[in-house]
Amino acid sequence: MEQDKITVAIKKAARELFRKYGYNKTSVNELAKQSRISKATFYKYFTSKELILHAVLMEYIQENVQDILNKGVRENDLPTFLANTILRVSRVTYTVCNEFVGWEFIRESANAQEYLKTLSDDLEFLLLSSFIQNETIGSTISEDKLTFLIKTSKNIVFSFAFTAVTDADVKKNFISFQKEMLPHLVAATLL
Repeated sequence: MEQDKITVAIKKAARELFRKYGYNKTSVNELAKQSRISKATFYKYFTSKELILHAVLMEYIQENVQDILNKGVRENDLPTFLANTILRVSRVTYTVCNEFVGWEFIRESANAQEYLKTLSDDLEFLLLSSFIQNETIGSTISEDKLTFLIKTSKNIVFSFAFTAVTDADVKKNFISFQKEMLPHLVAATLL
């Protein structure tokens, strides 16, 4: 029981501090202090700052994806539902990564590139699992076609981080993704 309280406290502190200062500017000392534990205790639960970031990101994204899939507005037809769901999930993923990590850090750090690959793979698995479990999507679309849609969409959205300079660029990229690319990806998925 005590262990669960400490894990919850660390995750709560990490969410707050990463959002406020970003991953790069948040130290393990600050995480431990905000969690009201020692630095040594922090390392008993998470062997690195990267691991707590990963746990917080995946938990936050999973909560939002489940909310989108379960409580979202259901469109009348599957292509519209699928396109809107992918768009909402893509926006959440991009925004959460931007808020917690900061794309500037990812662009500039060699270590971040390896982490981004891990995050990308784990995110793909999380999304695929969530979509397969969704009653509307999982019963209609095969796993290989869902994999294609999720992997392609994820790669396009992650590319925004490396090509966008301003928030206006990101908005323009999402509009382009929504209007010019996503309809074709959905159509290919539903063939």
